[in-house]
Amino acid sequence: MPGRRAALGAGLALPFIGRARAQPWAPARPVRLVVPFQGGGATDLTARLLAERLGPVLGQPVVVDNRPGAGGNVGADLVAKAEPDGHTILMCTIGTASINQFLYSRMPYRPEDLAAVALVNLVANGVVVNADVPARDFPAFVAHAKSNPGRLNYGTPGNGTSGHLSGEYLKVRAGIDMTHVPYRGTGGVIPDLIGGQIQVAVDNLPAYLPHVREGRLRLLAVTSRDRWFAVPEAPTVAEGGVAGFEAVAWFGVQAPGRTPPPVIARYADAILGIVRDAAGAARLRDLGSEPRPLGPAEFEAFIRAENEKWREVVRVSGARLD
Repeated sequence: MPGRRAALGAGLALPFIGRARAQPWAPARPVRLVVPFQGGGATDLTARLLAERLGPVLGQPVVVDNRPGAGGNVGADLVAKAEPDGHTILMCTIGTASINQFLYSRMPYRPEDLAAVALVNLVANGVVVNADVPARDFPAFVAHAKSNPGRLNYGTPGNGTSGHLSGEYLKVRAGIDMTHVPYRGTGGVIPDLIGGQIQVAVDNLPAYLPHVREGRLRLLAVTSRDRWFAVPEAPTVAEGGVAGFEAVAWFGVQAPGRTPPPVIARYADAILGIVRDAAGAARLRDLGSEPRPLGPAEFEAFIRAENEKWREVVRVSGARLD
């Protein structure tokens, strides 16, 4: 009888053990969300929105850690080499997840050192000029640049960013010569653009829109295929005479490559829930970005497709960082 009760007790315990094992993973301490650029840009703004909403879902604070440098490679490398325990994740960009591997002859990390978690949003780039540039529209800007070869400096948030490649691609397609001035993030570009130290910026739109609306800067064109919802009055580069031009930035979350699947799944569920939620999507649109929720497998396929595109753009533009 005692043996039977023990067996029965063990049998009754099994469902509870099964349920305990089925509980979703949760972090045991605060999570570090590494942003590989300075504060104030689209990467940082997106990360801070996610961090604010992820914390209550995960049951631990999510702390944004800005680690700029080398076109995002410094921050991405930090996460690639972090313990794969779910407590360090990366706000990845088109540069860190795709472009940089084709620009740099030596990379501190490999693409497989980072695991896809979720795609979050898309952002159009803008061609923005300061008030002293005489061009009032994009065709006039191209004409002005052609009349002043090499005299216009265009700023971007760093080497390897979508702004950098969009600018280099624009130079090739429009037949203009501008000098690239890489910064360590958008936060450094904007004051220099307003102050006239540089004349042009090719960069993610969100951080520039307040300055454009207040008249301190002038948006000449967007780099998306179609007009961007946040500034429908702004024409595309293609409408301005560079047929077929398109270059859109994107942002997502990656984890160290050996992170266990249950941890990846927990983050993906939480992030996709935020992006698909009406309030979360509205906040992303308020930043001037378009929500684009994709889970791990879909995001990985998306990155592979982007690699094919940007490998060709780097080849055509001749851009290299050695």
